[in-house]
Amino acid sequence: MDLTNFIVTVIIVTVSGALAPGPLFFGSLMSGTKHGARAGFSCAIGHMMVEFPLVLALALGLLVAASQPSVRSIIGLVGGIGLIGFGVAQIYSTFKSKPELAEFGDVPKASKMASSSLMVGLAFTGLNPYFILWWLTIGSILIIQALAFAALAGVLLMYAAHVWMDYVYLTAIAHLGKRGRMLINSRYYKFILVVFGLVLIYYGSTFLLNAV
Repeated sequence: MDLTNFIVTVIIVTVSGALAPGPLFFGSLMSGTKHGARAGFSCAIGHMMVEFPLVLALALGLLVAASQPSVRSIIGLVGGIGLIGFGVAQIYSTFKSKPELAEFGDVPKASKMASSSLMVGLAFTGLNPYFILWWLTIGSILIIQALAFAALAGVLLMYAAHVWMDYVYLTAIAHLGKRGRMLINSRYYKFILVVFGLVLIYYGSTFLLNAV
């Protein structure tokens, strides 16, 4: 895998998960209604304070384990199944969900946690079991690919290709929260979620085939 393909794979796989509304999405939204775009940026910093050490810990653990073909196969199988599962769940929830919020401006501003955007990023990341599960399954595949590409330097490159999207996305969400723009109910947004759900399924199938 060359550098371009590696970075494109990281971006596509990670953005497909980042776009789905979750605790951090709504936390940034609530903070944004009061503080605007800078709240989303602060949420991203808090998110990275949890995520980056986790990624490094996984990379150090996998650095030795990934040298065994059987370990790579197991991680490929688990990660592939995880990708397919996340993709199917994302498509299903997109069609079945009925968002209660018509506009970001309707989000309650009473949340005390929204006053500290950094704490929102920390808490809504560290206490989110799906975030941990994502890195233990799907993320582990990316880490192994990064290690194979350029050892720990590859992991840093992978994370750089991943984390900038968190900053852009959460900052944009917080900005829209301040402006009261509609998004969750937009059919275009739902279409994007479905497309990326299909992308997750495609990559999951690819990782499964490679593992087998």
